[in-house]
Amino acid sequence: MSLLLLANENIPFASIKELRAAGFDVLAIVESYRGENDRKVLSVSADEQRILITFDRDYGELIFRERMPVPPAVIYLRFVPITPVEPAEILQRFLMTEMTRLMGRYWVITRSGIRSRKLPSGVI
Repeated sequence: MSLLLLANENIPFASIKELRAAGFDVLAIVESYRGENDRKVLSVSADEQRILITFDRDYGELIFRERMPVPPAVIYLRFVPITPVEPAEILQRFLMTEMTRLMGRYWVITRSGIRSRKLPSGVI
């Protein structure tokens, strides 16, 4: 796959391994930037043009209110995983169905549905 993903520190490593096994290029904060704050993670995502995947809702605040750097897309997983690989399974299904609309949006995935909003200008 040609998508570049950035897995925030709260993404289970089993899911990171599963995404990599499926062919995704995943940079894991837990491996490369362990302990960095949300601002640094957002900057890495924007600088490296990687789609940010997170369980942390603070990124919406940083992007929309504080006008921090904007990554190509954000996928906010708003549920508690039942298993460590469940996020990867949900993400793979989501990415296959939303591939053409993915970029330039802030996505929220819950157990009951998916919604998105356009990211501020400056996104690819």
